[in-house]
Parts: sequence; C-alpha cells; structure tokens
Amino acid sequence: MNQNDLKPLHKALCTLLGTRFSTDSTVRDAHARDASYHRGTLPDAVAFPKTNAEVAEIVKICVKHNVPIVPYGTGTGVEGAVVTSEGALCIALNEMNRILRVSPDDRDATVQAGVTRLQLNTHLTAIGTQLHFPVDPGADASLGGMVATRASGTSAVKYGTMLDNVLGLTVVTADGSIVHTGGRARKSAAGYDLTRLFIGSEGTLGIITEITVKLTRLPEAVAAAVCAFPNIAAAVDTVIELIGIGIGIARIELLDERQMEAVNRYAGLTYEVAPTLFFEFHGSAHTVAESSEVADKIAAAHGSGDFRWATDENQRKKLWQARYDSYYAALNRHPGSVGYVTDVCVPITRLAECIARTKALLEKSSVIPSILGHVGDGNFHVVFPLEPDNNNELAEAQQFSHQIVDIALEMGGTCTGEHGIGIGKRKALEKEHGEAVDLMRAIKHALDPLNLMNPGKVFL
Repeated sequence: MNQNDLKPLHKALCTLLGTRFSTDSTVRDAHARDASYHRGTLPDAVAFPKTNAEVAEIVKICVKHNVPIVPYGTGTGVEGAVVTSEGALCIALNEMNRILRVSPDDRDATVQAGVTRLQLNTHLTAIGTQLHFPVDPGADASLGGMVATRASGTSAVKYGTMLDNVLGLTVVTADGSIVHTGGRARKSAAGYDLTRLFIGSEGTLGIITEITVKLTRLPEAVAAAVCAFPNIAAAVDTVIELIGIGIGIARIELLDERQMEAVNRYAGLTYEVAPTLFFEFHGSAHTVAESSEVADKIAAAHGSGDFRWATDENQRKKLWQARYDSYYAALNRHPGSVGYVTDVCVPITRLAECIARTKALLEKSSVIPSILGHVGDGNFHVVFPLEPDNNNELAEAQQFSHQIVDIALEMGGTCTGEHGIGIGKRKALEKEHGEAVDLMRAIKHALDPLNLMNPGKVFL
C-alpha cells in the first residue's frame, strides 16, 4: 500500500488519537521486533490507545482500509509473535496500564492489558493485601502479552501457567466488537470456553484489552538455594524424586555448566561451574524447613554439592536475578550477539534423556549454546548466541532447533512449553498437531475472515 492510499487511514487515526498516533521512524523501529533475532519490516505507524473503545475504533478503521494489525506489549517474547509485516499498523498497549479492580476477599483482580506483572504485584503490596500474582516468566512482561502467549515461567511448577490463572478477558475482535469472556466465578459450565480460546492465540484472533486474574496469598515463609551436581542426569533425577514424594517446591530451575559459567561472568558470582539447580520453597515456616531438609538429603544422595541457602529477601532477589538474567548472560559470552532460543517440554520422566540427547546433539554446534529450564514441569530452553546477519549460524541454529523438537515430540512432548509459535515454530506446529492445524486455521478464518489480526503468525 503506497503512502497516498494510507493518507485516509492516517487522518482517521490521528483524529482519534492525536499525539498517540505516530509515524516517526524511531517509534516504528522500537515496535518492530521482540527480544530475539527475529526481524520484520517496520510497521507503517504505531497507535497508543488507552481504552477498549479506542482499540475497537482503531480496528474498525483498519478493517475499512484493509490494513493488518499487530498488537504489541513489552516486546519480551522470543518467537517473533510481534514482528511486523509490510503495511501493518502496530497497536501498542503499554498506555492501557490501569489496575481496574482488586478484590482481596475473592482473591482476584482486573487489569488492562498493558499492566506488567511487577506493576500489579507492587500495587498489591502497596495496598496491603498480602496477595500476589504468581506467574513469573522472568521478564517484566505485560499481562496481555502473557495471556496471548500462554506464558508460564519459573513458578509454574507450583502455581501453574497463565491458562490456570486467568478467569476472564475483554477482547476486541476482528470486526471491532468488544466481547467479554469468562467472568469472576471460579468455575463455569456456560457454553464454549472462549477465554481459553484466546489464551495462547498470539493476537491472531483478537486483541486482548483487559484480564481478570486469580491472586494467591503470599507464603508465610520462603527459602531459596543453589546446588551443583556432577551431571545433568543427577540433577533431573533429584527433581523427579522430590516431585514424586510430594515436596512442595515453588520453583526449581536447571542451568547447565555453560550457562553457569555465563551467569558467573555476567553477574560477578562465584557459583561452581557445573549443572546446577536453583530451588525455592514456599509455605509455613515448618513446611519450608521440612521441605528444605528433605531436598538437601535427596540431592546429596544423587551426588550433589552443598546447598547454598538464601533466606532473606535481598539474598533471594540476587539469586533469582542471576537466573532471570540467564538469557542476557548467554549472549554476553559473545558480545554483540543476538539470541535464537528454542524451548520444548516433555513428560518429566523423559526429561533427563531428552536433555542428554540434546546436549549430545549440541556438541556439534559451532556457536556453543547453553541450556536452562523449568525442570519441575519438564520444560527447558536452548540459547544460541548468534552473530547478527550471519546466515550460516542462523541456519545451524534452526537445524538444531528442528532436531530438538523432533526429540521432544518422539517422547510425547511439545514443540514449545511457553514461548509460543510466532513465526519461529510454525513448521514445528504442523509436526506436532498435523491435521488439527487445519481446524485451527478454520477457527482463525471464522473469527478473522480478512486475515488482518497479526497475519503470518502461528500458521504458515
């Protein structure tokens, strides 16, 4: 679409939004990518709505002019779900950042899509609720983006994923209608579960503008620890045994020796360079003490080193910040590199084998990738630090990613535990679901017949 064709669109959006509509190249560039190597073209313009009504009107204007729409949260994804295509309008939701309602007694809250998880938790602390929103993907992602990608992260082993923690949504559909799905009741048998349909849809079915989430009481006591192991199998076997006997672990993360070396260098730490588990226990003081003691004994039986404990809040924050920074630590091993990240998830009893086969495969890699994962639920990631615009390295990483997906699918797993499909795993989705992808396409066509909602994502 040439600029003359776009003038009526721009005029209509500028009239609606004023200075919250931008064609500035710097603004467009900032909304053209996520945290990975994936790149697209610049969006034609960026709109910054503040209300459901404004989002609905923007969609109606785009439909009238047949302009594709790409919703944008914080840009912390890694599969290209917010990468723009030529001629698209980016709808940035960061100014839809109001916390609309908190009900401490019902343990729920309703927020606009641009509210981030840290913003919500800071607010809950400030008003004295003793509640928190527990889903923690590491980055300070927006709640809307977390819903759109069905995010989970470090705390999923205890608290579940976004799928488990969302009660209802407000969504602007592809014709500009504003619809409400779900509600505040903790269960319902009323009709199709439209809330779950939009969770994980990556902006391809509609634009999520409001979310009603479950809240959880803050634990009475918290203890965290780091523990090194002689090999990956010993670490994973420890996890399997702990979960099997019902120990209440809130977080249990695995970093391989390469990742630990990168973390030490990046964060100025002195952890042993070996496969390592990061633990966190939540509960009553008695429960946490008992769980910690049992975990220490089981880990020792699998050949672990000593537990390094962090019991006060500042120590725990430092420990977990090292885990949160793992992605950037991996890239820091090759300054100036960009990240190609893949994630798979398998039944936990197959995890040690899956990681072992993956590590054997990666020994052939020229870019020296590292592994980290949410091992309590069988999910792990491989980070490839790539030289920008090096097509050979990119092709190598993509080939390894395909092979890792094949290993996971062979074991009854999935091609992505939490990152989503975006543009990076569209072929993998076909491998995993086969003819069921045609049903997904049919749903997409029924709800978005003009294919304006985040086109090119999820499906080839």
